[in-house]
Parts: sequence; structure tokens; C-alpha cells
Amino acid sequence: MASPNRIIDLALLLVMIATQVIIARRFLPGWRNRLSMPWRAALTALMWLLWAVVAADGFLTIVSDLFALNWIPSLVKSLVMAVGMIWGLATTASLVLWWLFSTPAKLISPEHAPGRRQLLLTAGRLSVAAPFALSAYGFVKRNNFEVKEVVLPVPGLHPDLEGLRIGQLSDLHVSPYLSVQELGRAVDMMNELRPNLIAVTGDLITRWGDPLDGAIRELARLRAEAGVFGCMGNHEEYARVQAYVTAEAARYGMDFLTFAARQLRFGQAELNVGGVDYQNSRNRRRYLAGAETLVVPGATNLLLSHNPDVFPAAVRQGWNTMLSGHTHGGQVTVEILNQTLNVARFVTPYVAGLYRLGGASCYVNSGLGTIAMPVRLGAPPEITLLRLTRAEGPANKPSTVGGSSMGARV
Repeated sequence: MASPNRIIDLALLLVMIATQVIIARRFLPGWRNRLSMPWRAALTALMWLLWAVVAADGFLTIVSDLFALNWIPSLVKSLVMAVGMIWGLATTASLVLWWLFSTPAKLISPEHAPGRRQLLLTAGRLSVAAPFALSAYGFVKRNNFEVKEVVLPVPGLHPDLEGLRIGQLSDLHVSPYLSVQELGRAVDMMNELRPNLIAVTGDLITRWGDPLDGAIRELARLRAEAGVFGCMGNHEEYARVQAYVTAEAARYGMDFLTFAARQLRFGQAELNVGGVDYQNSRNRRRYLAGAETLVVPGATNLLLSHNPDVFPAAVRQGWNTMLSGHTHGGQVTVEILNQTLNVARFVTPYVAGLYRLGGASCYVNSGLGTIAMPVRLGAPPEITLLRLTRAEGPANKPSTVGGSSMGARV
């Protein structure tokens, strides 16, 4: 059975291909007829090149789950998928905007209201450029890291843990679009916050061939008196580097936990930090199977899980609080009538920010890097400092405090 992420990927691919067919059959002939021969040939060549990139992006999307394709350099794959996604989604959005303006314009008689008709057609032409302008803006802003300070309510928190500072980094995706040096800047920003302990909740890289060793060396510069802990993301699984990350991180004193837990003492209080590997949404009925054995009675139990969907299962097992990532906060989000619209909302109710359920809490970090296309809109890259506090009363519904956004191919 295909995962929700996979279904969304394929649906987006079909929509993008349909858009290119419409452009080729309905719009390109008219564009060509307005140009002289040299420019007409250049336009045709450019369109065929872009269509080839979209096709290559589709090929990589379909086969990447089946084959590692390690013979293709990471830079080439990243560039093809980025250009294919940006062009495919931007042209789809442009086509929708054009129809929204041109359709009512065509219903207006040129003789009765020529001014209104021309206004709609002009607005439609201008709106076509908006998705491309927003993509360029999102590309520039993709590595504009923001520090978020969040109060994390924990039921039954021991007084000696009140105010404990936990730093969180997630979804680094060190790749051609977030360099080792840029990760180093985020590490410096985290160290300036002086957290008591630090959690890294998965996806250090995007794919095999990305600078994993450089990412680990930069993370090794993180400083926290109680240590640096982590869990694996889905991209560690895709790249088949889980064992390597665990061993290499341990050489630098970082503890990546895979169905393991560590007990930390703060005064008279005990904080039990547990971690699991990536919990694939195709196995929802077996979320966190066996993780209940990691819960320590009487301690404050903190779970690190890349996938936030496991939050209800974690609450049932007795985990008091959980830190996650995976969604990139949506990566691209649109706000309409005070409601955020993003692809992640079709996959999970836990998109970004703080959630409460049955008294327990979960924080979903928006991450640092990007996936599929190097663009962030409405979901800035995040460095988080969480301060523990005793929860006042239970919250029985998944309520959120903080932003929510969305993006495909998480």
C-alpha cells in the first residue's frame, strides 16, 4: 500500500504533466506565432528542455523508492528535481490564476463593459508572473534561520526540571541547497542559546552522496551540559546510513537513539530521553511497537521521533512529551481566511508548532533545510529552544500553538 506522501507525490506529478500538455497544445502555438524565427526556435528549444526536466523529475520521483540511483550525482538529482518541481508547480498555479481572471472576462461583452473586461484580462496576465516571483522570494529566504523560544508544558513535571532548556534542530537536509557552512551558522546560533541538552530529530541529509560527514562534524560542535541526542529520519533510511550515522556520531560524543533510552539526572529529578527510528506511515497500526518498554515510571519521559504522527501512540504508552520534525512546517504554505493551506495537512494533523493531547505535549519543528525544491514560503527554517514547565490540566484534543504550513515530498 502506498504511503500518503507517495500518493501526493504522484498526484502532483500528474497535475504538472497535465499542465505541460495544456501549455503545449493551447498556448505555445500562439506564443510562437508572435515571434520572429530566431526567437521562435529559442522558445521551442527552451520549452522542450523544461519538459524534459519535468519528465526527468517524474522519473526520479517514481523510481527513487525502488532504486538508490547512486550513480547519478547528488547535485544533478537535486538540480533536476528542483527545476522540475518549481517549473511544474509554478506553471500550474499560473494556469489556475489565468483561468480565474480570464473566464469571467470572456463572459463580459466587449461592447457593454470593455473597461471591466480589459481590467480582468490585464490582472490575469500580471497574476501569471506571481508564482514565479514567489518562488524566487522563497529561494532567497530558504536559509533565513529563525530562533523560536517555546514553553513546553509537561504533565507532572518535577520542580527540578522546571525551566530546563532543550535545543532542537531537525530536517537539516545538508545538500546542494543547504551547505555544511550554513549548518555551521545554525550550530553557532544554537550554542548561543546555551541549552541544557540538545535534540536532533532526523534527516541530516537528503540522499546518498550529500555531505553526511561534514554534517556530523558540524553537529559535533553543539554544546550542551547534558549532551546531544538524536533520532533517525526517513532520509537516513532512504540513504541506508542509519548504522553509519549512529557509529560516527558516537565518535564525537553524540547519542543517536534507535529504540533506546538514556536516563539523565537534574537534581532530584530524572529525565528519560528515548528515541526511535523513522515510523513509516504505512505501518500506522504498529507505531512505536516495543517503545513502551523504554518508558521509566516516575521519570519525565521525553520521546524523540522524526514522524509526529506517532504522538497519539506515544501518549497511550505513557510518554509525557515528544519532539518531532519531518513536515518542514509545510515548507510552502498559503493563508486563506485565517486558515493555512498546505499539502502536509492532507497527510498529518501535526504540521508545525505545539500540540497537546491527553495532557501530554508534542512539538513539531519546521526544520532547517528543504526537500524537492529549495523554496520556503510561510514556513521559515527554525532553530528551537524549548523551556519545560509543569502542565496545568489536560488537553484532550490535538490543539496547536504555533504556525502550520506545508510542502510535498517530506
